[in-house]
Amino acid sequence: MAAVNDLVLVHIDNKPGFYARLEDISPDIKPGWWKVKLLVLTIPVQIYTWILDENQIDGAPFTMGGTPVQLEKVVSPEPVIQREGQENEKSGTEKKGAKVVSLMDRKKDK
Repeated sequence: MAAVNDLVLVHIDNKPGFYARLEDISPDIKPGWWKVKLLVLTIPVQIYTWILDENQIDGAPFTMGGTPVQLEKVVSPEPVIQREGQENEKSGTEKKGAKVVSLMDRKKDK
């Protein structure tokens, strides 16, 4: 089951609609249903509270007013850790001789 603070992509009408963070999941009055508080990452930021069952929170499609909706948990990609001297295998755009600038060194100069 998706958990509080998880990031989800909300699909509306079978297309990506918006990202949201699950702020709270609390039991609803109706057994088996949950009040899901979403921090919708739009401009301006909004808060939605939807009443969903466990399957819907886990990504099962459902409808709201006849419109298909689905939550998809977003998993952060693992960062690529490179050793000194290794080339960037994924992008292929890294230029040889590129300089790495330390922000900490810049902060010391000021």
